[in-house]
Amino acid sequence: MTLTQIDRSLLDRCIANERGAWRDFVDRFIGLFVHVVNHTAHARSVRLTPELVDDLCAEIFLAVVASDYRVLRDFRGESSLATYLAVVARRIAVKEMSKRRMAEALGHVSASGSGSQPRPETESAAEQSRVDDRDEVESMLRGLDEREANIVRMYHLEGRSYQEIGEAVGVPENTVGSTLSRARKRLRSRPVRS
Repeated sequence: MTLTQIDRSLLDRCIANERGAWRDFVDRFIGLFVHVVNHTAHARSVRLTPELVDDLCAEIFLAVVASDYRVLRDFRGESSLATYLAVVARRIAVKEMSKRRMAEALGHVSASGSGSQPRPETESAAEQSRVDDRDEVESMLRGLDEREANIVRMYHLEGRSYQEIGEAVGVPENTVGSTLSRARKRLRSRPVRS
């Protein structure tokens, strides 16, 4: 499907910062983004709360407006705008879900998605935080047996679903969940590095 005239007009209006264009964009694509977030979460065995859906959709909208609508400016018109935005939204949702899983594993985020630490203000600070968290997770994983560490790594660092992990390791999905629970309990009982 090609770009429709309605979407071409909306795209041009947003890039030109026309009054009301952003509101029209949000109204047109919020349903798509909610669907993508829900579908992505289901495929990755992530439980969603309404607040987490809102947070993930907000991250998608922030990415669209970042750098003066760079996501929209990069659109080449080789597909429908909805298809392009669905791909963009999925990538952002996967990235955010993986970040939250890692933070949850470290005890920085509750299951509802609200963090106990403030969000870094700059991209370089966020990237440094991810590197530090990843190093901390890898250090913590050294205390687990190889199979547990592999399952925790695939779930929290790679963002894989229980089904994907079960297939990769050769165990039932239920075993993946119980292994993750035991590993998290052990990781949380270890002393924190200073």
